[in-house]
Amino acid sequence: MNPARQQLHKVATVKECLILAAGQGSRIASLSGGAPKPLVALFGAPLLEHILLSSQAAGVEKFVIVVGHRADALRRWFAERPLGGLSVTLVENADYHKANGVSALAARKWLENPFLLLMADHIFEPKTAKALLEQTIGEDEVILGVDYNIDRIFDLEDATKVRVQGEDILDIGKDLVQYNALDTGMFLCGPSLFERLESAKKNGNCSLSDGMRRLCQEGKLKAFDVGDGRWQDVDTPEAFAYTERIFERDFLENPILQRFANV
Repeated sequence: MNPARQQLHKVATVKECLILAAGQGSRIASLSGGAPKPLVALFGAPLLEHILLSSQAAGVEKFVIVVGHRADALRRWFAERPLGGLSVTLVENADYHKANGVSALAARKWLENPFLLLMADHIFEPKTAKALLEQTIGEDEVILGVDYNIDRIFDLEDATKVRVQGEDILDIGKDLVQYNALDTGMFLCGPSLFERLESAKKNGNCSLSDGMRRLCQEGKLKAFDVGDGRWQDVDTPEAFAYTERIFERDFLENPILQRFANV
């Protein structure tokens, strides 16, 4: 990132995180056994637990989690599961059948400082989240973790593509024809993101990508290269099996995950 821009917009280390966990997860229903998607077990621990622990290892201290589909099951899981004293606020989105931008907007009043934005079904390495949290974010900006290693992506057709020039993201969307990187689902955001999402609403609905495109138009969506950091969107049974393969060593070597897993 440009050193001059860093000095102009230096902020304190980000400690807050918004996790979107409201969707129905219909494409992975064959593995869920009726449970909400964030509670599908990977290495014996729910996907959401992996997200929480990896984020905590990266330095996050406060979580705001938007729930919707089977919110009752998620509330019960949090009530019954010891998670090392994590600070968690659950926010319910009754319109969870709408696009994910609506879920993000549901958390607006709980986030007044820069925050990490994650998906409840994107597995990642803590070192990647830590590096993103340490980036300098400018006023009204969002920084998206992007992966330039397109050839290693498991399901390219389903991935959200981005077109990057320098540190600026020029366009974002699943159907882009011209692109040179992929959206990892990890964003460093300022609260101004919510204003862009509101302005992008059509008929009461908007996706995150809709809001990001508004930022693109203003030159305020920036790219952070995740390098060799591994990540995976666990959206289908096939993607789940792939995630097991690429993260197996992490699980075997991580005593925190072993302690919480039901294996």
